[in-house]
Amino acid sequence: MAIRRSTTKRHGLPTIVQLRLTPTPAQTDALAVAVQVCNQAATLVSRLAWQHRVFALVELRRLAYYEVRGQVAGLGAQAAVRAIARVAGAYANRRASKKRAHIFRPHGAIPYDVRLMSFNRDARTVSLWTPTGRVTIPYTGRPEDLKAIDTLPLGEADLIYRRGVWLLQVAVTLPKPVVREPVHGFVGVDQGVANLAVTSDWVVLPGPALPGPALPGPVGGNGHVRTLRERRHRQRRRLQAKGTSAARRVLRRLSGREHRMMTDLNHQISTFVVREAERTGRGVALEDLQGIRGRVRAHRFQRRTLHGWAFAQQIAFTRYKAARAGIAFVLVDPAYTSQACPECGCVSRANRPARGRFVCKRCGLAGHADHIAARNIATRGAAGWAVINQPHATGLPSARRDRESKPPASAGGS
Repeated sequence: MAIRRSTTKRHGLPTIVQLRLTPTPAQTDALAVAVQVCNQAATLVSRLAWQHRVFALVELRRLAYYEVRGQVAGLGAQAAVRAIARVAGAYANRRASKKRAHIFRPHGAIPYDVRLMSFNRDARTVSLWTPTGRVTIPYTGRPEDLKAIDTLPLGEADLIYRRGVWLLQVAVTLPKPVVREPVHGFVGVDQGVANLAVTSDWVVLPGPALPGPALPGPVGGNGHVRTLRERRHRQRRRLQAKGTSAARRVLRRLSGREHRMMTDLNHQISTFVVREAERTGRGVALEDLQGIRGRVRAHRFQRRTLHGWAFAQQIAFTRYKAARAGIAFVLVDPAYTSQACPECGCVSRANRPARGRFVCKRCGLAGHADHIAARNIATRGAAGWAVINQPHATGLPSARRDRESKPPASAGGS
């Protein structure tokens, strides 16, 4: 049984806070020039990388650094280094699927590191590099975000221009809490399309367990979410087929609305699951759904629904919220979770006479298939946690023992 554990850094938990910048008109022009110059440089480096088939960071820096500095006016040394790193990161995970050189949008977000920005926490201002010189800009934000900026170690940041507003998304490092032992077991969560999430406590999400106007609908499923997504898909198709300037304006206004709705929904679901686990002294177990789009064979009318569902986002939200709260978190093997009986262990496809129904052929246990799957996930989570934290003669859990027993990597390589 494959068990994966949360892989946060040992020294702390990275997270993102968002600040709103209030630049003057002159500073706004300087930021706009910085965004255009950095994205122009990244596109140039990307074309060089694609032409020479050089994607590793060090080799790409040797290839492109002086050329991009010479061709892009106003580009600083550290800004060129960051542009090259952006290109290497863009090709790192998607190189095999790329058919042409990656093009960076002229007004896309650009990264800043400690050499390109500095904070004055007392004055609540940030100094940012631009091709015309540094600009010192006041910033505002939510009280909790401002407190994080004032008290926590800061990392890199992204400068974003969105609908007339300048935003700075800053990475901060939270202190890592001690993970508490799940003395009362695990909360298993089964993810799906008919039901976004069903817990081993037989709570169907979304449903009455989650408050808020964005979550009306019956407990028996998330039909209202699917209906809304289908309606917006048909609306986008009509507007794209029309192709007029008015249709394009409506498409721009509607852009991102469905994504924001699903993100908010996944935030609420993950928050509920983590709070419930914290309240009852349990851990959280989810299915490891990595690669599900390649494994599952769906009818062509169902592929858009399956491939557009935010399984990975819900897992990511639950993982980092559990880490913040010190809750044990594991990913378990999803194989046969909805076909196995949690009482007698019988595994058979015949146990699923209908999509939402489970009836064990051996012991007769019956129930909703998603709830049965959540119970199996909770059981596998407890078993996997016991394996990960199995004691040893050294006094260290097995996961930590394996990690600390590895020899340090040689600085010079082999």
